[in-house]
Amino acid sequence: MVGPSENPELWAFLESLRCGELLSGTVTAIERFGVFVALDDGPDHPVFPGVGFITIPELSWRRFEAASDVVHAGQRVSCEFLQFDTWNAEARLSMRATQPDPFQAFADHTAVGQELQGQVTKLLRFGVFVQVADGIEGLVHLRELTWPPVEAPEDIFQVGDEVTVVVTEIDRERRRLSLSRRQVSPALQ
Repeated sequence: MVGPSENPELWAFLESLRCGELLSGTVTAIERFGVFVALDDGPDHPVFPGVGFITIPELSWRRFEAASDVVHAGQRVSCEFLQFDTWNAEARLSMRATQPDPFQAFADHTAVGQELQGQVTKLLRFGVFVQVADGIEGLVHLRELTWPPVEAPEDIFQVGDEVTVVVTEIDRERRRLSLSRRQVSPALQ
């Protein structure tokens, strides 16, 4: 697309960046596939509205519907440099890398077997998601909803229902929380 011979200044800048380096800039465009950032110390990009690019997953640790829920055009941002994307001649960036992971902090203070209060956020054919802390959701699999098992979560729950759940697994690496309604003490159900 944009090779080193067509734009030596851009390539020299991108090659000078190191993984983990903190960079700042301004959001120039929000697309469905990510966010373009004009970096403070970087040159202009000949094709894109910024030499920096943040993919959707790298915007935030928290779940969100659209990139515009996290950033807006003209916003100043601080990002960590991930890699030089030589195909697009851009700096791949991460905003979430500059923020503590709320899941890890939650896992530090939560144990398997612990009972938590939460709110049903999503009903799926295989179970329900329950938010148990700010930005922390876990899955109650269909087989862990009730005894005897039900065929459809919507037969028992609605989005917004307050429920008590038991932590059955905390997977730090995959950032997944497994929960159960069946294992809750009968007095709390």
